[in-house]
Formats: sequence, C-alpha cells, structure tokens
Amino acid sequence: MKNIFAKAGMLLTLSLIFLHHTSVMAQDKLTEIDKIFNWTSEKAPGCVCTVSQHGKVILNRAYGSADLERKVPLSVNSVFDAGSLAKQFVAAATLLLVEEGKLSLTEDIHQYIPELPDYGFKITLDHLLTHTSGIRDWTGMMPITNGDPDALKLVMRQRGLNFAPGDEWDYSNSGYVLLKEIIARKTGNSFAAFANARLFEKLGMKSTSYKDDLRDIIPDRALAYEKKNNNWKMMILMDNDRGGGGALMSTASDLVIWNDAITDARLGKFVTAKIQEPATLNNGRVLGYGRGLFLDSYRGVKEIWHSGSAAGYKGWLGRYPEHGLSIAILCNSGDGTNRMQFAHRIVDLLVDAADLKDQTKNIPGEITDSAALAALDLKSRAGLYFNDRTGEPVRIQYDGIRLRIANGPALAAIGKNRFKSVGAIVQYMSQDEFELNFVSKDLIELKSMEGLVTTLHRARMYAPSADELRAMQGRYASDEIGTAFTVTAGDGMLIIQLEHTPEKKLPFKPVDTNAFQGGMMIIRMLRNDKGAVTGFEYGNPVLRWVKFRKTE
Repeated sequence: MKNIFAKAGMLLTLSLIFLHHTSVMAQDKLTEIDKIFNWTSEKAPGCVCTVSQHGKVILNRAYGSADLERKVPLSVNSVFDAGSLAKQFVAAATLLLVEEGKLSLTEDIHQYIPELPDYGFKITLDHLLTHTSGIRDWTGMMPITNGDPDALKLVMRQRGLNFAPGDEWDYSNSGYVLLKEIIARKTGNSFAAFANARLFEKLGMKSTSYKDDLRDIIPDRALAYEKKNNNWKMMILMDNDRGGGGALMSTASDLVIWNDAITDARLGKFVTAKIQEPATLNNGRVLGYGRGLFLDSYRGVKEIWHSGSAAGYKGWLGRYPEHGLSIAILCNSGDGTNRMQFAHRIVDLLVDAADLKDQTKNIPGEITDSAALAALDLKSRAGLYFNDRTGEPVRIQYDGIRLRIANGPALAAIGKNRFKSVGAIVQYMSQDEFELNFVSKDLIELKSMEGLVTTLHRARMYAPSADELRAMQGRYASDEIGTAFTVTAGDGMLIIQLEHTPEKKLPFKPVDTNAFQGGMMIIRMLRNDKGAVTGFEYGNPVLRWVKFRKTE
C-alpha cells in the first residue's frame, strides 16, 4: 500500500513539475511577444494585439496611447477603424443572402443595380467578391475628381473596365462598394443594420459595429496618427475621404471572435466554405484569394489573412487553422507599422519550429555563379518597359544580385536571355509564374504560366520639340471621372494642372512615344488620322486608360 501511495505521489510531483515548466515556457513566449511591441510608449500611438490558440485567448494586450492630447492609454477595449478588414464581413453578408436564395453568385449585377452602365460584359456577384470584375477602383479616381462625389456615384458613372471580367485579379474597393449597395437594396435596410444584426450580435462581437457616419459617438474609440516631420499629427478618414461608405469599428478581441467563428463554421457550412474557396480565372488559374480573404502560406504554414488601412489606422487579421492559431493586430500609428511582420514574429514564437520551413525559394536551373552572372550584364537589362497588350509600364531594376520587377517579384536567371519569376503573389500579375525572354536589348517576350506570350518594349527615346509640346496644350476633360486637366508646354515636358486646383502644377516628362509620366501617373496622347491631338488616356497603378477629350 505504501508503494502505491509513493508512486502516486511521484506521479503527482512530476505532473506539477511538467505543468510548472509548461507555464513558464508559455509565459516566456508571451514576454517575447511583448518585446515585438517595445517600440511603443505611453507618449506615442501603438497597437492592441489579441492572440487565441485552439479557441482560447492566450494574449490580449495594449501598447501605446489612444489619445495623445488627453493622455489616454490604449486598452484592450480600444475601438479602431478596421479599414479593409471589413471586406470579409461584406463577403459573409453577401453569402448569407446567397444561401437564402435572395442573391445569386452567377447572376449579372445589372439585375440588382440596373442603372449601371453597359460594360459589354457580364459581371457577377462572384466577380465583385473575388476582385476579378475589372471595375475601376474608386481610390485611383477620387484624388483627381471634382465636386467631392461619394464612391458609389463615382463608380456608377464609369463606362469602361480595367479588363474583361474573370481575365485577371486586381484589388478593387469599388466591387465592395457595389456589394454593400446590393445588400441594402435587397434587404431594404442598410448594410450596417444587416451586419449588426446578422453578424456582430449573433457572434457576440459586443464592441463591433458598422458605422455609416464616423462622426457618431463611438465609446472607447482610439484616435489615429501619422508622423510628419518627427511630430505626430491626427490622421483619420471622414466622410468622402473614405468614399462615404462608412467603416467597420472593432476591437482586436472581437476580431479574434470572428476568426474563431469562421474556424468553427458558426456562420454555416456554405458561408464558411465559400468565403475561403480559392477564386479561379477564366483561363483556369487558381488564385490565392477567396472572398474577402487572402489564402496564403507563411514558412510552409497555411495562412488566411487580410489587412486594413484607413489613414493612421492599420490592422491585420490572420488565421493558421492547422495550428489553431488566430492573431488580430490593430494599430493607430500610421504608415511604417508593419503589422504583418509583427504577426509573423508571433507565429515564429508559437508554432513548433519543426513545422516551420525556410522561406528561401530555389528556382531549378538558376544561374548563381558570379562569373556567369557577370557575363549576362544584368544592369544593362534594367529600365522602363511597356506592355504591348495593356500599355502598362513595367520597371525592371537591378539590385546588385538579381533583376527584379518594381513592386513585383525578383527574376532568377535560368539562361543567357531567360529569367523566371521568383514566387508568385496574387497582387502582381494575378499570381502568374511567368518567364521573360530578352529577344533583344529593347524587346522582351513575357510567357505566362499558361503559355500566353506578350511582348514588352523598352521605353523609346522621345524628345518632342517645343512646337510639338505647344500643340498638346489645352483643356482635357473626362465626364466619367468628373474632372478636367489643363496642359501647358514646359521645357522639354508638359505641365499639368487639375482645373479645380490650379495652384498644383505637376511636371510630366516624356517616357515613350506620345507618353508622359508624372510620379505614378501616365498619359498617352491620342491623335486623329491627320496627327492632331484629340485627347489623352490617363492611367495610374489601379486605373487603366480613362479617356480625356481635348475640349479647347
């Protein structure tokens, strides 16, 4: 009998030692997470971070200030503008109505908003949900428009598309503006009312609401800031600065409730499956985007995430379902707040090291020998090129080791004139794993993963004469955007002003035949059969070739 009690006592002691050791290890990891946010202080804005594992919150902490003027610290109850984190809620609301038979993913959206222009193509709800509609993103138009229209009105008067629906993926806030309008029309109530009743209240997200008017009183709201000249400035989007479409206001802990609800299929099997189902292009390419969610991986671990940004508010929400891990980070500290990097450092701490892989991407057949690379003269291949199919600019850079595409992937040399994209992300060329073949120093063939070949030509030397520049002077207007530019000749360039803000003058320098660039904007002159300038096409990173006609 004594031996039995002795063995039982020994087992109990070992169990307590194990539990104590586990507790110490867990506490050590939480302390390491605190260090991720050690850049914050009580005199500066910061972040709130909530982490759950297997449905249990293991960390819920606030770092920094919610209100610098009144010296109010951030707390775990602080409410933030979640920016584009709202898209997964819009997607879920849409899918609930689809499941109930009130909407159809495959029906033409003109059935729901008949006053939309005829685009010449069928656009479906699923195109809107998956960013494959081709509808122009209002954020690329609002900065130059006149009259302060809301996003919906601006979207409704667009007659052209960036591309044929389903042909490409291109992030478009406009699609989600239309989805909220469709939900409101179909339910006879605002999207805010629908979301509050069918999503937030149902899931117990007590501190979350969708606000049509951000001037409403919102308890525990944290203010947002941006650092300018080493000083903090309040930076919050209101009214039409954010398109007039309202905002999702939430806490980090409520967003973890949302994440766990998707993991546990609390919205039902259909919504849960569809919101995470990869989108597919017309050519059969499967994308790393579902409906309001990026479908990705980090170090070999499945990652489902989205970010949000609204002026100084920066958010990130992600799940790692294979490890039962959920992370929400909401910040009020503006640009430079790399919340995805913060989240990945948390993953590194909480996921078993044996399950994490090296992120290095090895390209079969890549030339790595320094002498062989030197012989390729990579630097000479860098420069500005134009896509002959879309007209879009492609800037190839040399980083001292590899060629890479600006805002895109690195390029691995796999032959004398052949290069392979290193990795593929949905945000660049619709996740294409493409190859480049330098046919000559001025011509490139781009071959898509499906075998489609497109040519890129190097920007041609273009030096218009003073007379040619003067012939381009005049007023150029677009009723789609609702604005007009005044163009005058400068010294070897064009000077362009928005008619409603004449004090702002932008130099546009020639970069290709009939093409001029100012910052991230490009205009391409249009001519009639006699060579006279009749207008121009305007493009920027999210807007393809809106026509402006020359009126004088």
